[in-house]
Amino acid sequence: MTSTAHETFGQIGIWSSALNAQRADTPAGKAAIAEAVAELEGLGYGTLWLGGSPSPDDAAAALAASRTITVATGILSIWDHTAQAVAERIAGLDAGERERFVLGLGVSHGPMVQGYAKPYSTMVEYLDTLDAAVPPVTGGHRVLAALGPRMLKLASGRALGAHPYLVTAEHTAQAREALGSDALLAPELSVVVDTDRDRAHATARAMLGLYLQLPNYTDNLLRLGFSESDFEGGGSVRLLDALFALGDAEQIRTRAQEYLDAGADHVALQVLTSAEDGPGLPRAQWRVLADAFADAL
Repeated sequence: MTSTAHETFGQIGIWSSALNAQRADTPAGKAAIAEAVAELEGLGYGTLWLGGSPSPDDAAAALAASRTITVATGILSIWDHTAQAVAERIAGLDAGERERFVLGLGVSHGPMVQGYAKPYSTMVEYLDTLDAAVPPVTGGHRVLAALGPRMLKLASGRALGAHPYLVTAEHTAQAREALGSDALLAPELSVVVDTDRDRAHATARAMLGLYLQLPNYTDNLLRLGFSESDFEGGGSVRLLDALFALGDAEQIRTRAQEYLDAGADHVALQVLTSAEDGPGLPRAQWRVLADAFADAL
């Protein structure tokens, strides 16, 4: 990764669908977003990744609430928003906000998209339209959700790099080899800040169940050497320990370092909480992790 890209993303970021779920079109939601984004920025995280199929408007709300943090979509589905509409919305941002914005794009999943067909070709056409927009949304301001070799190669050639989701450190090493040394590699890593191992596994399984119904993820895990039996019951312990960072803040830091050592430039931490934690944003956990990663932020 270039030094400029390193400065843009930092080494550690926060990935949050819970933040994206706040209603930016209501006063209360707008205030909640502004307060949380300001805190993440103050804690020193390099990038805020908006999860949960964010829209350009969601990104605009986070950008308006911040001054220095990079804001990225993680991941905007190319089936939900046309490339032209996305380019027009990005063009409406002020110059400083456009500089801090990174468009993360993904092809989603067949079971989730009506009329799903030719995802790779559709992504190529989408990127072509972004390139041709006025002003263009160039490769220097976009990343691709990529798991397999073909999409990783496209991410290397047509974007800053890749933002893989739900992957192991082993996959990170393979992705680095596929991308080459210069492309950005910024995997998401789901974390459970909980030293009760059984409870942490239960929290992880509650999140993983949905993804084990999606072939893009299960096919990737099978390529990594897992078996169908690892997908039963919400995920085997072996699978959970490979995909998640569980334990106290220092244990989570050690797991994140495994991804960095495997070739990641940046790790996007998604904090998972249990039903016992109640609704709302995991701001206490964001603070604990910021302390643990202080010298990396």
